[in-house]
Amino acid sequence: MLSDYAPSPTLAVSDVDRARAFYEGVLGFVENTDDSVPDGVVYSAGDESFLVYASDFAGTNQATAMSFQVPEGEFDAEIAKLRDNGITFQTFETDEDTVWADGIATMGDMRSVWFTDPDGNILNIETSSIEVV
Repeated sequence: MLSDYAPSPTLAVSDVDRARAFYEGVLGFVENTDDSVPDGVVYSAGDESFLVYASDFAGTNQATAMSFQVPEGEFDAEIAKLRDNGITFQTFETDEDTVWADGIATMGDMRSVWFTDPDGNILNIETSSIEVV
């Protein structure tokens, strides 16, 4: 189940440069250059990391609140467990490079799903190249 994986919090911002000035300059976080994402910055925090990314939905409850990185080989089983537990996945407008099938978004070699908790917080599960040993 998801409790076996470390969450990767995601924080939506309207201006990544302004956010970088705050997270790096004010709070002292250092960008994790091993993880690069378009329109965002990954920061290490303890043994984990979090993502600050640009979103038109910053400041609302319509942006992803937390993501879980699941190894590619375990992704389908995790999705099946969630469906068995009554989870319905969301779909939404994305760029033309994203392909949607049965609630799963495929972006290049990454697959991803989104769903909400009872309060409407948006959670995400996406494939990772990390393999559990």
